[in-house]
Parts: sequence; C-alpha cells; structure tokens
Amino acid sequence: MNLPQDQALEVDTPGGRYPIRIGAGRLDRLAEALPADATAVALVTNPTIAALYGERALRALRAGGRRVEVVELPDGEAHKDWQTLNLIFDALLSRGFDRRSVLVALGGGVIGDMAGFAAAVYMRGIRFVQVPTTLLAQVDSSVGGKTAVNHPLGKNMIGAFHQPVAVEIDTGVLASLPAREISAGLAEVIKYGLILDPGFFAWCEAHAAGLRALEPQALAHAIATSCRLKAQVVSQDERESGLRAILNLGHTFGHAIESGLGYGQWLHGEAVGCGMVQAAELSAEVAGFPAADVERVRRLVRAIGCPDVAPDLGADRWLELMRVDKKAEAGEIRFVLMPEIGRAFTRPAPEDAVRRVLARTVGTGAAVP
Repeated sequence: MNLPQDQALEVDTPGGRYPIRIGAGRLDRLAEALPADATAVALVTNPTIAALYGERALRALRAGGRRVEVVELPDGEAHKDWQTLNLIFDALLSRGFDRRSVLVALGGGVIGDMAGFAAAVYMRGIRFVQVPTTLLAQVDSSVGGKTAVNHPLGKNMIGAFHQPVAVEIDTGVLASLPAREISAGLAEVIKYGLILDPGFFAWCEAHAAGLRALEPQALAHAIATSCRLKAQVVSQDERESGLRAILNLGHTFGHAIESGLGYGQWLHGEAVGCGMVQAAELSAEVAGFPAADVERVRRLVRAIGCPDVAPDLGADRWLELMRVDKKAEAGEIRFVLMPEIGRAFTRPAPEDAVRRVLARTVGTGAAVP
C-alpha cells in the first residue's frame, strides 16, 4: 500500500501561530510538538485510547527525558462536564505542574475540548498540544482553539478560545475506529465543501465509498483539505465574531438533537450530518437553495452513513433547545443558511419556516444504533 507523504499546514491567528502535521506514524514523533522549555507534560486521555495508544504516546513524549504523567478521564460525551474537568486540575495541582508545563490531549473531541479548556484556565493559561484520534476531531475540533465543557442546559456553553501550540494528526489511528465514528467524522468533512468549496463537495460525492473504507489517498486528501479550509476561516475570525460562525452549519439543529436525546445517544457528527439536511431544507425555504441540491445533501449524508431523519422531540421542544445556542441573540434563533453549495451566511429564520422544516425532517425512524 502506498501511503501518502506527511503534510504540514499552518494556522495563524492573533491567539497563536502553530503547525498542523498530518501523516501515518505522527504518534511516534510527538516530541517534535513540545516546546523546548517545557518542564513537564500531562498526557490527558481516556481508558479506551490509553489502552490503544497510551504506551506509544508516552514513549514518544519521554524521548527527550521530560517528566510525563498520565491523567485519565472517563470516556464519553456524558462526562464532558465541570466535575470531570476538575479531575485534570486535581492532577495538575497535586503533582506540581507549573506554568511551563504542557498538556497533551490524546483522544477525540471530548478529550481535546476538556484538556484545551483546562490549559486555558490553569494558572491563567498554559500550553497544550492536540493529538486527535477520531476523524471528527482531526478535521474539526482539534483546529481553531475552541475549548469547552457542556452544561445541562446547553452544549459547549462554558469554555474559552485557547489555541494549541501544535496539532499532530496520525491518520494510522483511524483504522481502530468503529464504522459509526468514521461516518460521524465524514459529516464534518462534507460540511467544508457545503459552506466553502463546491468542488470539494463534488469530490466527496465521488469518493464517499472510499472515504468510508479508509482508502489512504482519499482520506489524506479529505483531512488536509478540511484542515486547510478551516484554518483559512479561523485565521480571519478567531473568536467567531463573523465569518467563523458558518462553520456551525447543521449545528443548531444538531446540538438540539444531542441535548434533547441526552449527550452520547447520537454521536456529534451524526447529529451534525442530520442537522445539515435540516439546514439545507431551511435554506430552500428562506435562502433560495435549490431543491435539487437539498437532495444532493441528503444523498451524501446517507452515503457516508449518517442519519437523515431527525428524532421527533416535539416542535416546541425543538425550538426551546435551539434558543439555547451560542448563535442565538436576544432569544432569536440564528441559523447557518446556504444560497448555494459553497456559500453560507448566518441569519434568523421565521419560526413558521422552521416548523415546516421540522415537520418534514423528523420521524420515528430516526434511531441510531
């Protein structure tokens, strides 16, 4: 098998400039990501990832003779909360980690978000490295400096912007993921084509089967293109004051699914994939998005293995959940909408249009195994 060569991209924001390195075997070169003056390293992970990759990561990080200690957190979105976050602080304080220490987040989006948030506020800010082990984290949550924990009243409502010093993406770890996790990550991949690059969206349509099968060349292209497109947006709008909000396509609907069903019932990417179908339907209602393109979105979401029928939470409950959204302003729900594939903007939508979309897109066949 001919594996793609390593690729390197750069993110340049007011909060920090850092590399994204992509390639098979990056896990064995993690020491390259550590700042030279790092006094100690805390490897933040969960038991599942620790069993698979913990020893490799520790071996790589200890190559320079630094002290490296492991902080294990319980696995899953249901534990992305303040109580679990405090486990990191307890470990750092009890083990004497100082301001020149570095956190290394080895795991999916939950680990990356919590380790990043801990780094943002521990001793008023220390450095951290993202080592994402899920496809979704590799193409989305590890890049851009968003960190957060969930609150019972809303997803990611407590957090901070804090850029990593490096993102190390080892494409080889994806082979250990369940098919459902791959599908969830691909939802975020196709999002970039929908909002920024119609050619990439068409490429995803043509390569959906290869991506699900983890074909190395296709996967490397998808990850690098997704990171490049996100880096372009984040570099222009680090703190989501304008352009960056379009990266939330499908997330207003998707977060409502996650909150309404209970965190962890649907994977984040599954909810976003379904939410993109709903956002396409709403775009057709209020932004002139062609009906034929709604069907293209629906077909591709199905092709990557994500649900395209949303759970029936009840229209009033849907609206209540969507009002608890970071894009909402003065109780008004704002959606990412598309006039065409490759362009997007954020604006409110009339409630009657939202209710019509919900009536068309929810159903009893929405369960995800």
